Order: sequence, then C-alpha cells, then structure tokens
Amino acid sequence: MGIIRLKNIRTFSYHGCLIEESKIGSDYSVDLEIKADLRRSSQTDKLDDTVDYVELNRIVVEEMDKRSKLLEHVAQRIITRIFIEIASVSWVLVAVSKINPPIGGDVERVTVQMEEYRN
Repeated sequence: MGIIRLKNIRTFSYHGCLIEESKIGSDYSVDLEIKADLRRSSQTDKLDDTVDYVELNRIVVEEMDKRSKLLEHVAQRIITRIFIEIASVSWVLVAVSKINPPIGGDVERVTVQMEEYRN
C-alpha cells in the first residue's frame, strides 16, 4: 500500500447556507489523501500503473465548482467520485476548509474532514 497526498488545493467556490455566500463566494482549501497499491508503478515507472494525481485534482476542482450548502456534502461527493472513477483507490481522506468563514468571529478557517474505505 502507498499514500498519495494533495495538500492545499485552492479554489474560489460558492458553498454555504447563506444566500450571500451563493452570490459573493469564498476561498477554500482542500487536502486529499488516498491509499492504493503503488508497488507495480514503483517498478514499472508507468503512469498507467498508478493513481494519477492530476485526475485526483480534477475531481476535487470539479466538485468544488458545484454549489452545496454544507461542506460535508462537498466532501462526500469528492469521495464518491474518486471511488467511482479510480478503481485502485481503497481509502480516501478529504478535508474541505472554508477560509475566513462568515461566523461572526475572528476564525481563520472551518474544516470538515471525512474518510471512507471502499466497500
């Protein structure tokens, strides 16, 4: 088994329960980890034998572009897409963070983290 990590994937998205959030948007950061068997690619040096992190990034960016009220919903969509599109992934950990959330206080970010194993 091996782990691939993508840290601090930055997007500008329109998630949130407030109507204003759907109009003005906000900065977000996503951290993603996946587990897969990387032994073959470590021997063959072929992209076809591994999990392409370009594809992982594409999934995150596309799902972050779809508006949701809750960060949990976005995180679950990312996990589901990875399992559907990349058969070799056995585990996903995703953390979706809203930077400077509108919660009436001085808070740098709020983060929802979810993990799931393939069934």
